[in-house]
Amino acid sequence: MTQIQSTFAARAPSGEGGMSSLSIKRLGLSLSTFFAISYVICILGYLLMPDFPVKHEALSLFLPGFKLLSWQSYFLGLIESFAWGWYIAAVFAPLYNFFGRRGAH
Repeated sequence: MTQIQSTFAARAPSGEGGMSSLSIKRLGLSLSTFFAISYVICILGYLLMPDFPVKHEALSLFLPGFKLLSWQSYFLGLIESFAWGWYIAAVFAPLYNFFGRRGAH
């Protein structure tokens, strides 16, 4: 067995046909960080290439109160981006765990 296979085997859920549950905390932190980094990259793209054909104004669809661009709006968008990750994790992880348990039986 290769080292990669043994690493995955050590992390695999125990029991036949078992399924590991999704951690809301781990998913929330992962998604929130991903959305915050993506938001910062988008804002930097707007500042460095304002004539780029991507409409950065679309951020206001997902981030209530966001307007291009002031410091207050920047931080509001950053906080809301982070909050979206936690919202998705809080809804998705329990659903995934519920249907995973039901499908395993």
